[in-house]
Amino acid sequence: QVVLVESGGGLVQAGDSLRLSCAASGGTFNSYVMAWFRQGSGKAREFVVIVSRSGASTSYAGAVKGRFTISRDNAKNTVSLQMNSLKPDDTAVYYCAAGSSTSTNFQDFDYWGQGTQVTVSS
Repeated sequence: QVVLVESGGGLVQAGDSLRLSCAASGGTFNSYVMAWFRQGSGKAREFVVIVSRSGASTSYAGAVKGRFTISRDNAKNTVSLQMNSLKPDDTAVYYCAAGSSTSTNFQDFDYWGQGTQVTVSS
């Protein structure tokens, strides 16, 4: 059983930056593909970014490509999401997820954090 705990959300202005972190425990961290998803109010959960087990390969949603950067530290069992040039449309609850495949479909991920709220004001 893998437990994921996110941190780092908050209220920022458009153009600001935030860094989200996700700490994992209870499993073999480097055996999981890690991803971030987000869900805005009244919206479906959507894929943001995924990183391979080694951290060497990443894939981003078009809406965040060039602004967000994912990284993982397998020695510390953490994955981070650096978010730059934030926009009001980035407002959402951000979830860290762990899975066994490279799917970008949230239904294919086995473990989820509780989520952290990111609010971007205009």
